[in-house]
This record gives sequence, structure tokens and C-alpha cells, in this order.
Amino acid sequence: MLRIVSDGINYACGLTLGGLALSYFFNPWLGTPLYLVALFCLWFFRDPERKVPPGEVLVSPADGKVVLIHDLATNHKRVSIFLNIFNVHVTRSPVGGRIAEVSYQKGKFRVASMEKASTENEQNTIKVDTNGSRVVFSQIAGLIARRIVCYKKAGDLVATGERVGLIKFGSRVDVFIGPEWELAVSRGQMVSAGSSVLARRRRHETQG
Repeated sequence: MLRIVSDGINYACGLTLGGLALSYFFNPWLGTPLYLVALFCLWFFRDPERKVPPGEVLVSPADGKVVLIHDLATNHKRVSIFLNIFNVHVTRSPVGGRIAEVSYQKGKFRVASMEKASTENEQNTIKVDTNGSRVVFSQIAGLIARRIVCYKKAGDLVATGERVGLIKFGSRVDVFIGPEWELAVSRGQMVSAGSSVLARRRRHETQG
């Protein structure tokens, strides 16, 4: 059975009730557009199960396309994943560990595929401590998105690929990784949340 985020069910129910009211009080066909939008909401807020790969891996936190891999200072990298309206919008933790911090930043609503979106858009940043390493990822709102949902708080334990939140409609997720991780994706690649490997722990790091 397909899992659907509760927000999608709520939207679909409201739209369906509105459609029924239009059909009952005015014309049977007037409710059709609302019924179609309700079906779209159920499809858009789908939340399929994902198989997390074994080993010390860093998985994609979102479905979408890798639009940028940017080299930062001290051998860190930022991997930016753009989600279009057809992608699953449930966000998952890229690694297992303890959440050190969750911070929300107000901002603009630029097109999520733009570089400026990483710094200027509304976003929610989650920092996860895992096996001597810290992985940071940000849920970033897009042109249409106006709400970022996060189910977790500082101190919570998360598993690799565990659901941590939701970004409604078009959006972006940035992942910041350190030199202890070896990148496993390239720009333009399509990835799936919880199942696509973004990076692998370098062997000399795991041997201590």
C-alpha cells in the first residue's frame, strides 16, 4: 500500500469537500477540477519506502537532480539537489547519528535551481554528528514552496535514510560533507532519497 504524507491527505479531503459542495449546490461538473487537484495532492505527497544501502555511506536526503557540486574551503564540498514538482518531497537523513542542531532561516523564494537559493532562500539546516564526523544538510524552499516541515529536533537520534521532514512543492536540498567522505555522484545525476549513495566514508578514516 502506498504511503501518503498526512498533509496530502488533508489537502485532498478539503478539495474533495469543496468539489462536492460545488457539485451539489450548482452543477455536478463544477467540482471536477477540485477532484483532479485532490488526486494530484495524493500523488504529490506520496512517500514510498526506500532500501538503504549497507556500509558507511552517505545517502541522498532527497529525490531529484544533482545540479551543483561546489568545492568549499578545507576540502569540504556542497552537493546541491534540485527537486521539481514531480519528485517525492520527503526529506531523509543522509547519515545515522545524533542531531546536533536544527536551525531555521527566513529568506526569499528564488527559483531553487539558482545558485543564490543556497544562501538567500528560506531554509532549515540540520547538523548530524556521526562517528566522529559532522554532516550538514539544508532543506531550501523554492519559488513555489512556502513551507518547510521538520520532524526532528536537536538531540534526536536518526538512522541513515530515516524520514526527517518535508518541503512542499518545488525546492532544493544542499548537503555539506567533509574530506572524510569520498564523493560518489556527479553533476546532472538523478538521485533517490534514502537509496542513492552520495558519498562513501574513506577507508583510512574508518580504520582510525
